[in-house]
Amino acid sequence: MKKTKHKKNTFLSFLLSCFGCVLLAFLACVLAFRVSISAPDSKNEAKEVRVEIPSGASVAKIAEILADNGLIRSDRAFYIAARFPMLSFRKESPLLQSGYYSLNSSMNAYQIMGILESGLQDSVKVAVPEGFTIRKIAALLEKNEICSAEDFIEACHNQVLLEKYKIPSHSFEGFLFPDTYFFAPKMGAEKVLLLMVEAFFDRISEIPYFTDKSPSQFYETLVLASIVEREYRVADEAPLIASVFRNRIDAGVGLYSCATIEYIITEIQGKPHPDVITYDDLKIDSPYNTYKWAALPPSPISNPGLVALNAAANPPETEYFYFTLTDAGAGSHTFSKSFNAHVKAGTQFKTKKSGN
Repeated sequence: MKKTKHKKNTFLSFLLSCFGCVLLAFLACVLAFRVSISAPDSKNEAKEVRVEIPSGASVAKIAEILADNGLIRSDRAFYIAARFPMLSFRKESPLLQSGYYSLNSSMNAYQIMGILESGLQDSVKVAVPEGFTIRKIAALLEKNEICSAEDFIEACHNQVLLEKYKIPSHSFEGFLFPDTYFFAPKMGAEKVLLLMVEAFFDRISEIPYFTDKSPSQFYETLVLASIVEREYRVADEAPLIASVFRNRIDAGVGLYSCATIEYIITEIQGKPHPDVITYDDLKIDSPYNTYKWAALPPSPISNPGLVALNAAANPPETEYFYFTLTDAGAGSHTFSKSFNAHVKAGTQFKTKKSGN
């Protein structure tokens, strides 16, 4: 009897010893695992790292990307942590989303998982000013590392995309809505283009009478808006400037817009922006020269904002045929019905400016 009891005690001790060894081994594994998913640069100065998680990337691939960028100690440990959520007392595995993210080397694996799971991507704020041309927008995008200027310009001349939006032109000039955007780094030219074009069509739907126009009237209004955008300085004057150009179009006379000459020089000829427009410039043989031809140019000369778009779509009825800058500081113009009044306003401005 005593012998049997002794055997039972011995077996129980053995089981307890085995359990203790297993427990210690488990705790050692957990400790090692916790160390492996801790921040790799905890003793060094933290640094920001921007990474791209490709669409459709597996957990293993994401772990590899993070390890290659020095953000985690072990890609295997990250994979295990993501695939076995019970190790972090989670109910289910995280759903890691693709995109561009700014991560910090001081983060541990679980913090990184939280950001990738949230989908809160890194973005670059880019303000596209009213009146910028395709080339100027392209340079701005390249400067902010969104896409190359060359790729964006090429996308803006993509015939397939132009046909998709039924645009009767050789480019998207005029259809890129100027606004503040939040782009993903290296987003790609075509994605940026489509975002700006969709913004354009979305915003003009708010403008009375714009979308009710026929396709030819719609395009003519956009071309006019692109010129108004480059001519006005004070928002309240934009409708009056539009009315001057509309009166000239109806009368069959030239618009005489210096903005169209600037477009020829900078965008078509590729020269620097001129300090002054010379008489020789006014003789340039181009369909965009509104001093030479009594009609709108064949396509927009800029990408107009809401002020110019509204003005072109709804110009007031006036008898003005001329306008001239008479307050350089305020950017305001004097509007005239006759050429004599126009000349007089310009002469008075020059006299005032010279102090005579």
